[in-house]
Amino acid sequence: MKTILITGASRGIGYDTALQLCRTKHRVIAVARNSAGLEKLYNEVRTAGYAENLIVIPADISTRVGVVDLVNRIKEVTPVIDVLVNNAGTLVNKAFAAITEEELRGVYEVNVFTPFRLIQACLSLLRKSNAPHIVNIGSMGGLNGSSKFPGLSAYSSSKGALAILSEVLAEELKAENIKVNCLALGAAQTEMLQEAFPGYSAPLSSSKMAEYISWFCIHGSEFFNGKVIPVALSTP
Repeated sequence: MKTILITGASRGIGYDTALQLCRTKHRVIAVARNSAGLEKLYNEVRTAGYAENLIVIPADISTRVGVVDLVNRIKEVTPVIDVLVNNAGTLVNKAFAAITEEELRGVYEVNVFTPFRLIQACLSLLRKSNAPHIVNIGSMGGLNGSSKFPGLSAYSSSKGALAILSEVLAEELKAENIKVNCLALGAAQTEMLQEAFPGYSAPLSSSKMAEYISWFCIHGSEFFNGKVIPVALSTP
């Protein structure tokens, strides 16, 4: 059994990944701002008979204070984190010329600064694991050479920053045996995809994408470190 912290777990891929990891009898700490979504997750896990595998923590981690508060609460329930999944994300679908600095900062706070802060704050817990693994959930939109789309300049550039951060941290944390990888996801049917591409139907469901992410959380560090890995049938 591994202890896995997943952010953005109240909907979409984060929700489905948390659900699948509980079903495979790992211990999941599910974090999100949306307490109603977390309650739905808990009820579904309980109905499936795995309530003891899930801890839900409603939290706003978009600020440093929020991250510190979250990690202090996590330390009350576990001395170790084996896998940290930075899944929480946001986007603005807006023409470049119309994006305000406030909107740009908002996207970068959630997609770049929050993972940065959370990794820093969780290092002491990760160091206690026998096989610590940080999984950053990126996007094909942030992958060099991939297709890019109008309206997503803030989102795609922030995911590009997360990809490079993953590569750098893998080198910096190598001596401590902390593996760091980034999954550059393609299209999966989620609410966020609909925000970016209204009306588009993805070739993969959220739960199907979560199957791969769940496997990668547990086994990916056996094969990869410092890699930005495309996981996509289409973009979008």
